[in-house]
Amino acid sequence: MTKPRGRGRPKGGTDSRSRILAAAIEEFGERGYEGATIRSIAARAGVDSALVHHYFGTKADLFADAADVPLRPDVVVPIILSGPRDEVGERIVRYVLESFERDDVRRRGVMLLRTAVGGKVGSPLIIGFLTRELLPRVARRLDVPDAELRAELVASQIAGMLMIRYVLGVKPIADAPIDELVARVGPTIQRYLFD
Repeated sequence: MTKPRGRGRPKGGTDSRSRILAAAIEEFGERGYEGATIRSIAARAGVDSALVHHYFGTKADLFADAADVPLRPDVVVPIILSGPRDEVGERIVRYVLESFERDDVRRRGVMLLRTAVGGKVGSPLIIGFLTRELLPRVARRLDVPDAELRAELVASQIAGMLMIRYVLGVKPIADAPIDELVARVGPTIQRYLFD
């Protein structure tokens, strides 16, 4: 016979919350939103499922916390677009790729990309970020006709490149040096923005 669980806060160490969050990023990254479960995340973190619920509530709440990619479009977009206009495409590609080379950004970014492709919850989060945070900032700064369409074309190109390089690992793109991808993809981004 199992002992009934007592009331109050579930037992967990001081680092339990950070272990749960790290486990969630890995689980969502490997399995997508639909495949990851609170139970699998708890097992990976070495805690009870009740502790996951205690710290984060529902799976959707945990995903929202895990998806907190440390990129600031409000800061970065003006900087990228303020340099020489004929280098904007290359600066965008370089910024995104160099950001994804950081482990914290890559793990969360891969999680978001996998979830956007495979789940109902991730897609609105990605679309919301793109349509509220990133694309309007780019479009407002372009001063060109059909700026929103142009910004969306940029997003589609960047998302495809990230998916191929970091999620699917398709070679030779996955192994290509950043400078080579900047030189090859940058002109396409430039054309989408200004031609």
